Amino acid sequence: VEAWLKPIGLELKPGKTRIAHTLHKYENEQPGFDFLGFNIRQYEVSTSKKRGFKTLIKPSKKSVKNHYAKLKDVCDRLKTAPAEGLIARLNLIIKGWCNYYSPAVSKETFSKLDDLLWRRIWKWCTRRHPNKTGEWVKAKYFKPIGTRNWRLNANGFNLAAHSDTAIVRHKKVKGNKSPYDGDLIYWSERRGNHPEASTKVAKLIKKQKGQCAICREHFQPEDLLEVDHRIPKAMGGKDEYKNLQLVH
Repeated sequence: VEAWLKPIGLELKPGKTRIAHTLHKYENEQPGFDFLGFNIRQYEVSTSKKRGFKTLIKPSKKSVKNHYAKLKDVCDRLKTAPAEGLIARLNLIIKGWCNYYSPAVSKETFSKLDDLLWRRIWKWCTRRHPNKTGEWVKAKYFKPIGTRNWRLNANGFNLAAHSDTAIVRHKKVKGNKSPYDGDLIYWSERRGNHPEASTKVAKLIKKQKGQCAICREHFQPEDLLEVDHRIPKAMGGKDEYKNLQLVH
């Protein structure tokens, strides 16, 4: 790598460079390495059908620790703030952090953080009402939402959960595809936008995963597409995404 970088005037910084093994433990070092907040490591796989190693990319322990420290700090600083103010501040941090790690193996980490945050939130609530019972505190601050019975809620504001973030794996670009090949179906489905497609059409293609809302067949580059209203405008249907569908 050093030899390859030298002709273009670049060099490695020794203080930030090391050779690490992704699997075994050498010289008391933990296997794997951290990079940009992620931990890259190989895990041994041994089943009746498969033997070998699997590479998993997870949020690093340092990143998880720093993230929870931010959440804890917000709870400590906003001890006397309205619950909706606390929720709004925490949601910004939670959603931003989770979106960054949504392509990685993060489901277990998200669940653990939800558990830690719930304990911190419960402490925040009971501290404000030392003379009230746990049942009273629960009735005031926590409302059942869907399958969750312990979601912090205040005046319509709900605390986001880490585990609500969907894990979306990165899809490799097909070897014969190019953003300049004119295939707006492929690139709209992948990115949700394309310079040759309207914003509305591109978003609907991605939302519907490239499939027609009626026949469920995948759109082809030569197909004619139409934006349809689920509830016709003549019957009061609105021109908003939840009432729109893309069809042949």
